[in-house]
Amino acid sequence: MRDLRRRLVSHVIMMLCVLSVALALIPLALVLFYVVSRGISSLSWTFFTRMPAPVGEPGGGMANAIVGSLLVTGIGALFAIPVGVLAGIYAAEHRGTRLASAVRFAADTLNGVPSIVIGVFAYSVAVLPFQRFSAVAGGLALGIMMLPLVTRTAEELLLLVPASLREGALALGATRARAVFTVVVPAALPGILTGVLLALARVAGETAPLLFTAFNNRFFTTDVRQPVSTLTVQIYTYAISPYEDWHRQAWAGALVLVALVLTCSLLARVVTARMERMRVG
Repeated sequence: MRDLRRRLVSHVIMMLCVLSVALALIPLALVLFYVVSRGISSLSWTFFTRMPAPVGEPGGGMANAIVGSLLVTGIGALFAIPVGVLAGIYAAEHRGTRLASAVRFAADTLNGVPSIVIGVFAYSVAVLPFQRFSAVAGGLALGIMMLPLVTRTAEELLLLVPASLREGALALGATRARAVFTVVVPAALPGILTGVLLALARVAGETAPLLFTAFNNRFFTTDVRQPVSTLTVQIYTYAISPYEDWHRQAWAGALVLVALVLTCSLLARVVTARMERMRVG
């Protein structure tokens, strides 16, 4: 009787786990299905290579928005990755100090700040003083959002590196800095790269900070001092417009954005797996 009760409880718990997994996956599957079904029909070579059509006219594409998104995200990455990794290294190597605790607290707090607040901050320090929107201001906002993710990821991954690796390097006469950058960091590099790619995936879908900083631009530009169009802002603009053709293009833009985010997530897994195999081999 007792064995029967245990098996029954085990089956019930297993069923609840399977149901929970299904409930977690169903929303993602529905979102992907809806975005693909609504956006796939509007995807074409023209969408990726042509500029937006004049207001009210059908056709055109989002070439400027795609390039603008890559430009702004790249600027943010150039700021967040080196600063975040170095901050994570300090927090991991000096974890018992007050400054390391302050870095950790600041990263956790910044990670919880709403994106629109970060957008207002970037607007006040990078737009108002220069009296214009720019790709640099947008990159600054996205970089601030990436910074806590990169910092905490780097710190956690560095703490997982066995202490014997660091001690072995020190025993061979390496300085502490040399041991960190030639032994500890390379050992944690796959995980750090994964965190960076996931941070890029997260900020790629932000809209509010870019409305305050990069704003929008109907024309193609790679000048970082000028306003630039981005996929998220273009999708927002088209989605609230009264034109049916713009609505279709908004769905196509949403599909491209989802594809970019999924690509970053999958690339993070591939890079991690490949670097792990190289390290073991």
